[in-house]
Amino acid sequence: MQLFEELIRKFNEENNEEAGEHFTPREVIDLMTHIVFEPVKHNLPTVMMIYDPACGSGGMLTESEKFIKNEDGEIRAVNSDIYLYGKEINDETYAICKSDMMIKGNDPEKILNGSTLSTDEFAGLTFDFMLSNPPYGKSWSSELKYIKDGDKVIDPRFVVRLKDYWGNEEDADAAPRSSDGQLLFLMEMVSKIKSLAQNPNGSRIASVHNGSSLFTGDAGGGESNIRRYIIETDLLEAIIQLPNNMFYNTGITTYIWILSNNKASHRKGKVQLIDASQLFSKLRKNLGAKNCELRPEHISLIQDTYTQFKPVKKEGNDGISAEIFNNSDFGYYKVTIERPKRLKAQFTKDKIEELRFDKNLKEPMQSLYKTYGERVYTDLASIEKKIDDEWFKTNGFELNTKKRKTLTSITIWEKQLQLLNTAQKLLQIIGTDQQNDFNKFQKMVEKALKSESIKLSASEKNAIYSAVSWYDENAEKVINKIEILNGSKLDKLLDHLSCNLESLPDFGYYPTNKKDEFITYESESDLRDYENVPLKENIHDYFLREVKPHVQEAWIDLDKTKIGYEISFNKYFYQHKPLRALEEVDEEIIELEKMSEGLIMDILSASTLS
Repeated sequence: MQLFEELIRKFNEENNEEAGEHFTPREVIDLMTHIVFEPVKHNLPTVMMIYDPACGSGGMLTESEKFIKNEDGEIRAVNSDIYLYGKEINDETYAICKSDMMIKGNDPEKILNGSTLSTDEFAGLTFDFMLSNPPYGKSWSSELKYIKDGDKVIDPRFVVRLKDYWGNEEDADAAPRSSDGQLLFLMEMVSKIKSLAQNPNGSRIASVHNGSSLFTGDAGGGESNIRRYIIETDLLEAIIQLPNNMFYNTGITTYIWILSNNKASHRKGKVQLIDASQLFSKLRKNLGAKNCELRPEHISLIQDTYTQFKPVKKEGNDGISAEIFNNSDFGYYKVTIERPKRLKAQFTKDKIEELRFDKNLKEPMQSLYKTYGERVYTDLASIEKKIDDEWFKTNGFELNTKKRKTLTSITIWEKQLQLLNTAQKLLQIIGTDQQNDFNKFQKMVEKALKSESIKLSASEKNAIYSAVSWYDENAEKVINKIEILNGSKLDKLLDHLSCNLESLPDFGYYPTNKKDEFITYESESDLRDYENVPLKENIHDYFLREVKPHVQEAWIDLDKTKIGYEISFNKYFYQHKPLRALEEVDEEIIELEKMSEGLIMDILSASTLS
């Protein structure tokens, strides 16, 4: 049997060469089985279902069974009925897994071939234990259509219920970016957790990931939502950082996530991080990228650290470290900080000439007009015949079919020309004086349009304003709205913002000299900023301390606040190494110079003798 497993390992070293596919070393599986099974070894069910959604050659499954039934081990559940389930997309490793199951007396029909992400073939089943090393850093774009329809997630495995900043519960996207699907496998396992009603022990999960699962993705995005759901539902027990170069065809840092829906009482609301990155023995000979391994004593130390659930400080560069955190320590508010739009405006012939072209087709329209002039309005049909694939390629324009059709539509050309003519009339009425107050400029434009009986849509007005205005920090602020706030309307706003009347300017509401009158300003998107505020902090207090002293006219747009979660091992375990003293460096340089001079003299002496 050991010979068979060695052949499996050899095959996987050669076969799994694609990025993100990594055969799991037996000592890593050994560590995972210890962490998953030993905490509940005295309370194991007599019938157990074990699942791996990316089972490869089946090592996680068969080693789990072996660990549980080992007559010389601590569990020795020899009479337990164990059912192994798995799915594998690679045909070759799937075949090996099926063969392995038959050789070891397991049911090969419970191992399925195909994509775990595309089809939920184990829908309706839940499992007692789940262990996996899913592919990471690997695109799942080919399976996107089975999970998302546009921006909407259509697979219930990857939709979670989360509360927004105001406490309103809503469906949230739990699908990461299509460039890396490893967290989808974790959510697949979470979706198959046994409830405590099904099994008082619940389910336990161990999953191997690279570092991106810890921190990639913005607040409100799929990756962050997955971390948030797992932590806020108190599923995450621990994360263990492994040494680099543990796997056969990758040297990247890897982590084991431990999840349970039946945490021990002292673990509830807590997450344990264990840094075992310096706990290894070097191999005498590299096996691909693998140059180190975990020895039994290392596994025992990690297991003991996990079990003791206490902070551990590493001594020097070697050994193990551990920290205990509250769930909320990993969460933060992503707060939008706005600054007012300040615009200057001026009608000039050059500025309004830009209105001849639609902003979404500006460059190709400019090219056509430069080549054909006024013919674009009188002879567009013949021009269209000359615009072929070669023309687009030569001019460097990459347009889809819809945009190509729009480019040669007389409707779009005439619409833009009409807008240009309107701007030319406004120039004649208002003149070319530069305006420092955009609010007054808008009134001038509205008055001129009315005098000429010209009606424009909001988008057409904005197109003219955009063409003739620009940001200038010395211009007046652009007013968005002036409104009266008093009585219940004011009380409702203050309650919504959790602030008092004097603090309203910090949230974008500025009082005027008139009673109960407030101004809000348009925000400048180019100056918009974001602050990550820890969940334990008050957003307004943070703003007053960290933002307001530096940007007096900034305000908080509280309605755009999102909640995110990330985990940073470097933040918690990084140990600063002080630089060496200059005297020590000088001495080393001098010593090296002496050595080099001696070598040069030896070389010169040898050449003279020859």
